[in-house]
Amino acid sequence: MSYDIVWEFRPAAGRAVEFEQAYGPEGAWVRLFRHASGFIETRLLRDTEEPTRYLTVDRWESRHAFDDFKRRFATEYRTLDVQLEGLARSETRLGAFDTMP
Repeated sequence: MSYDIVWEFRPAAGRAVEFEQAYGPEGAWVRLFRHASGFIETRLLRDTEEPTRYLTVDRWESRHAFDDFKRRFATEYRTLDVQLEGLARSETRLGAFDTMP
């Protein structure tokens, strides 16, 4: 079982490539997440019917692992969030889900 956090993003006009690089599986967020134990992977999905809509799925071993990451890396998380501000014109947390066995 895993704990998966799903976000919806709409990149700012002309910034889709930068957005994909920052939020993709080798991007800045994943590089930060990899410092924490319990991180599994991030998937970046682009909507085939609405190509300006993206989803990210951040997979963690458990909610506890994610909460521990947020606590331990709070400063780095906020700093990166500020650095990447403007890449997305909208960002919505769709929810957190337990993967069913």
